[in-house]
Amino acid sequence: MAARALLLASLVLSCFLLPCYGTVLFSSLQRTLAVTASPTSGQVLKGGVDKITVTWGLNQTLAAGTDSTYKTIKVKLCYAPISQVDRGWRKTVDDLKKDRTCQNDIVARPHSPANSTAQFEWTVERDVPTATYFIRAYAYDADEKEVAYGQTTDAHKTTNLFQVQAISGRHATMDICSVCFSVFSVVSLFGFFYNEKRKAKRSQ
Repeated sequence: MAARALLLASLVLSCFLLPCYGTVLFSSLQRTLAVTASPTSGQVLKGGVDKITVTWGLNQTLAAGTDSTYKTIKVKLCYAPISQVDRGWRKTVDDLKKDRTCQNDIVARPHSPANSTAQFEWTVERDVPTATYFIRAYAYDADEKEVAYGQTTDAHKTTNLFQVQAISGRHATMDICSVCFSVFSVVSLFGFFYNEKRKAKRSQ
């Protein structure tokens, strides 16, 4: 009887622990990466036009070997808190599997402790939403688990923020044609009423 109770307790415990297996919390990560980017604070970038140069590497104040388990660095474009307000689909969650802060990938590169820094130039993609952003880099181990990070802003995500202005999806030629068509419609309408008045006068 005792053995059955122990087995049952073990099964119940495993059911509770299973969802937690492999979960990585952002609050558990150490900020060991130094990340900088070319946009200045408050700068407005245009999607599909402007470029961002990102530089990252291990914080040089840390002891050698701190990054011995780092295998891959993934750099992401992340929403600032001001662009997350009333937008649940951009919500920050401590569980990185559920976190929606950094939805836009910039680049993924293998990490080499021998190289002090790495750099990448990225053209802001046309489908990046209009919002305020910062850049974050995650270090992954051999199991593809986040083990460290770095970002271009402070812990409260209030400094060194920049904006992206998405393209409208409309070409200037289309706007001109639309205006011309509207003007033509108005002129045609006045012409119609003018002709109707002339016909009415002739019939009298």
